[in-house]
Amino acid sequence: MAGKYLIAGLGNIGSEYAGTRHNIGFMVVDYLAEDAGAVFKTDRLGSIAEISYRGSKLILLKPSTYMNLSGKAVSYWLQKENIQKENLIVICDDLALPVGSVRMRKKGSDGGHNGLGNINQVLGTSDYCRIRVGIGNGFPRGGQVDYVLGHFEGEEAAMLPEVLKRAAQGVKDFTFMGADRAMNICNTDPRKNKPSSEPEEVKPRHHQTLSGQKEETPQRQQTPCGQTEETPQRQQTSCGPKGETKNFRQSVSEQNARESGHQQDTDEPVTSFREKLLNLFRKYSKE
Repeated sequence: MAGKYLIAGLGNIGSEYAGTRHNIGFMVVDYLAEDAGAVFKTDRLGSIAEISYRGSKLILLKPSTYMNLSGKAVSYWLQKENIQKENLIVICDDLALPVGSVRMRKKGSDGGHNGLGNINQVLGTSDYCRIRVGIGNGFPRGGQVDYVLGHFEGEEAAMLPEVLKRAAQGVKDFTFMGADRAMNICNTDPRKNKPSSEPEEVKPRHHQTLSGQKEETPQRQQTPCGQTEETPQRQQTSCGPKGETKNFRQSVSEQNARESGHQQDTDEPVTSFREKLLNLFRKYSKE
């Protein structure tokens, strides 16, 4: 949808904050500008760059107000460029999402994010689109500030280029096809959107007992003999002599014992004792 859009990436100005997790919004608009060959220039309440995408004009904004006063810069540039709130999209970090996640929403609460909170307060509404980029929450108790103001390292740093690319594409899709369609694309994690080669796990079927407890419902299972019988779920069977059905693990254990030459330990000492008595009885009977 051709028009004019304000793309506000949130962060803190200053070299000490460059590249930190809290500045992921700055990184996304930097990616958009660099990809289009645009350069930011310092202006009132922020740095500004302009790019075009499929007939639309995109105003990229990095507020210079620091995170907690982001609403002041966003409100000013909406009015200056005569852009409606429907054409505003804000990019920020999110502790509640794991690293690598990118989520777009048409509206919503600030979720404890000070930048979004100030924008909601200044604009008097939360009805604007936002892209939240996950930074995870791998910090100890009381370590949140150091974590969000820290840098991506190791595996997280290796994931960053792809994350920035996905978030930037989400911005472009928003300006070209609207929020609803853009959300369907942006919110699909490509890492999980692959057909699985593993069979789907069968969930147990339950029925309610008189006591109110749930128990597993027996299901018909095919035994190795080719016969169908009622067996409790997840129990495998093996056919013994004369159609007897043995526990599968017991059968395998006995087979291994025979092959290895070791006698299998039994969980039924009483039965073994009776067998010994019977053998002695037969022996003395013959004599």
